[in-house]
Amino acid sequence: MDTPKQMQFEGAAGVIDCALDWPEHEPIGWALVLHPHPLHGGARDNKVVTTISRACVQHGLLAIRPNFRGVGASQGEFDNAVGETADMTALIEQFSRKYPKVAQLPWILAGFSFGTAVAAQLQASPGPSALILVGTAAQRFTFRDIALPNNALLIHGEADEVVPLADAMGFARSHDLPVTVIPGASHFFHGQLIALRTLVEQRLRETFP
Repeated sequence: MDTPKQMQFEGAAGVIDCALDWPEHEPIGWALVLHPHPLHGGARDNKVVTTISRACVQHGLLAIRPNFRGVGASQGEFDNAVGETADMTALIEQFSRKYPKVAQLPWILAGFSFGTAVAAQLQASPGPSALILVGTAAQRFTFRDIALPNNALLIHGEADEVVPLADAMGFARSHDLPVTVIPGASHFFHGQLIALRTLVEQRLRETFP
C-alpha cells in the first residue's frame, strides 16, 4: 500500500489539502482530526490536533488532518462550518474510493474548537466508532440538527478562556452527555497536552481493544 504524507481531495470550493499520518504497520483503523477556527490561526498543525493524531497513529490508526477552506493550500473561504462540513463529507467519500480497505475499518472522528462544529454535524455512513470533541464550540456554529452518539467523549479545560466551561456544560446538557474536565486547563491545553492525550488514548483502547 502506498503511504503518501500529503493528499489533496476535491471539495465544492476546490482543493482540500490534507496531511496523512501513517502508523508503522498496517492500519487497524483510521481517524479524521479537525482543526480550530481558520480565521484565528487554526490549521492542521495545531498542537491539540497533532496530539490527537499522534495518539491515533501510535494506536495503529491512519490519521488524516485536513486544512479547512482558505488555510494553507486548501481553496475557498471560511463558511461558518456549512461548507466545511460538506467538504469533509466529500473527503470521506473520496478517501473511501482511494483506500477502500482502510476506509472499511472502524474509524474515529475528532475535532478541536471550531473543528467540533464540523465533527458534530458531519453525517457519514458508516458513522465513526468514536466521536471526540475537545474544547467544543459546536453550539456556536450549528446549522442543522445535531444527534451525538451516547458514547461521545467531550473534553474541556476548566479555565477555557475561548469557550467557557459553562457553555460546554450547556451543550453537553442539551445532548445528555457527560463532560470530562481537565482542571486548570486553558482552551489550548497549555501544559496539559499529556493529560489530554491520556484521555484520548483511553478512548482508543476502548474502541480498538
